[in-house]
Amino acid sequence: MKSVRCSGGAVEVVEVPAPVHDGVRVRIRSAGICGSDLHLIAGGIDLPHTLGHELAGVLADGREVAIEPLVPCGECDLCATDAYNLCRAGAGMILGIGLDGGMAEEIVVPERCLVPLARGVSARDACLVEPLAIAVHGLRAVDLCAEDRVAVVGAGTIGLCAVAYAAGIAAEVGLHARHDAQAEVGERLAARPIEGEYDLVIECAGSASGIRRAVGLCRPGGRLLLLATYWSGLELPAFELALKEIRVTPSSLYAVQRDRRDIDLAAELLALRSELPGLLISHRYPLDAAAEAFRVANDRKAGAIKVVLEP
Repeated sequence: MKSVRCSGGAVEVVEVPAPVHDGVRVRIRSAGICGSDLHLIAGGIDLPHTLGHELAGVLADGREVAIEPLVPCGECDLCATDAYNLCRAGAGMILGIGLDGGMAEEIVVPERCLVPLARGVSARDACLVEPLAIAVHGLRAVDLCAEDRVAVVGAGTIGLCAVAYAAGIAAEVGLHARHDAQAEVGERLAARPIEGEYDLVIECAGSASGIRRAVGLCRPGGRLLLLATYWSGLELPAFELALKEIRVTPSSLYAVQRDRRDIDLAAELLALRSELPGLLISHRYPLDAAAEAFRVANDRKAGAIKVVLEP
């Protein structure tokens, strides 16, 4: 079957054997390109596995599903408390990083990875469930409430997913976006221009300037949620952070909170907000055009938000 892999910083579509290990076979219908994929490739890392952790497809019986791309050990102390996002196996448990991912014609996964979709939600769009789950996990962890004024710094896919989730709960959501296309989508998701100070600031840019802006927007005694991945490390403006006594919450992936999987709530959000695919998915490409799809995904100035491969 065809598969997207990375060698020497270049994206290639190669022929690989179809998966034969135990599990549930899923015919892939959509696989999103994540910023993490772009960082791994830019770093020139040779990955022996198929890329892709934002994925959805169709089962043999015709059911359409999203996939939670984690295969935790299920035996460590963290898995025992449903905090499997922190599994001792580390990044080796993530599809598309430590295991073969979904940028291929099909994949075989444990049954626990399947995420049911509501009627009317297409697998062509359900690759969005994974980035939505990132936002859902973090915002559940900081106990987002109806009285909160929320600001989101960074308007890539994760930032816009945070807007989509927070807008249904919080009193107000402001958005700082670098690019016009991102700002336009944010506005259509009910985000307002940034003004004043906020109870909760969500940092999604993953940059030094983003952190400085986020801390500056927090009210004294406010909360700062880190949803970004900090590939080049993180330098906090410690004096202002301490002076305001800001509570900082890092967030990683998704798991179970209050007896419900974050990713199941994300699937429900996608069903509830049917406009999200049309707003967030800016480009769709066939698998054979993976190299071009990655080039476009790397060019935010050209209006790319979520670029999706469709095997």
